[in-house]
Amino acid sequence: MLWLGCDTLAWMRLLTTHHFAVHYSRWPAALIISAVSLGHTLLRWTQDAIFGQRVDSTPVEHSPLFILGHWRSGTTLLHELLSRDPRHAAPNTYECFVPHHFLLSRSWLPRLLSGLIPTHRPMDKMAAGWDRPQEDEFALCLLGQPSPYQRIAFPNQQVHNADLFDLRHLPPYVRKRWKATFLRLIKQWTLLNHGRRLVLKSPPHMCRIPLLMELFPEARFVHIIRNPYVVYPSTLRLWRLLYSMHSFQLPSWRNLPEYILDTFTHMYTRFEADKWQIPSGRLYELRYEDLIDDPIGQLKAIYRHLDLGDFTRAQSSIEAYLSEIKDYETRSYVLTPDEHRLITHRWGAVIRRYGYLSESRSPW
Repeated sequence: MLWLGCDTLAWMRLLTTHHFAVHYSRWPAALIISAVSLGHTLLRWTQDAIFGQRVDSTPVEHSPLFILGHWRSGTTLLHELLSRDPRHAAPNTYECFVPHHFLLSRSWLPRLLSGLIPTHRPMDKMAAGWDRPQEDEFALCLLGQPSPYQRIAFPNQQVHNADLFDLRHLPPYVRKRWKATFLRLIKQWTLLNHGRRLVLKSPPHMCRIPLLMELFPEARFVHIIRNPYVVYPSTLRLWRLLYSMHSFQLPSWRNLPEYILDTFTHMYTRFEADKWQIPSGRLYELRYEDLIDDPIGQLKAIYRHLDLGDFTRAQSSIEAYLSEIKDYETRSYVLTPDEHRLITHRWGAVIRRYGYLSESRSPW
């Protein structure tokens, strides 16, 4: 279970925030997590004693490259591709799911935990493992910071909490703590990867451009979007799987469609309002469909636009990865007429803005 990565403080913060609303059938899992969290706490103290001073003094010479996009929009594929550049590095699944002490334990604990992670992701059958690139949002959430991923643990909450996405209306001390935690993570990953540029992806970062620019004024951004008529059912499947596997409640599913519709709208409202703050030449936007049609051409354009250096130094590694996944097939979805009309109505502005208007014509 995802929450096995919490230390005691983060675990207690998660439970108290949601009023200990654990269904009795999940009590055994909660008790196991409580016990494991003590071990994480002890290892965190040990790591801080050994590595704390080195982390504090680690400079971040290359500002991160942030991949932005809604869930199921191709962010994972782009993350995999960009992280193949030997000049880049990406946090892996172990570092994001065991964020309290990975500097200390990365050389031995993943081997002991090898049976706890699947070889492929359940939502789309892409390769998975402790060493694959992963979302930094999981690390932030397991470190006890405000995150919309808390909803995975307690999915029956009634409302969409926008503050967990953009953080802008949270108390100043909470925002300060989030920034300090994120910056420390960046320094730990920078130390671990010998100063290489970090490639980070987290869908909620779409709502955090001002905050990310405040921390990293030289940051670069890549935004990827996919046909919203595919994103909706794919995201619905994603959350159903995550809730079923990692929640402490029996999911009711009652509010899930509205949550997906609302969060997509919120994320693109914030992104469109804030992206002007990114300096010219620091943001590249592309469509998932174009990346699939011409991955090398799109990556060359990203490198050229964002001034990421000579693409030929990364091309052979990227082409090797593309060869590995050449037989991968995406899942097909069939929308009901009501779902198609609802998506067109609720997401119409984004559909028109990014050139998906032809797909808005209902096939019925």
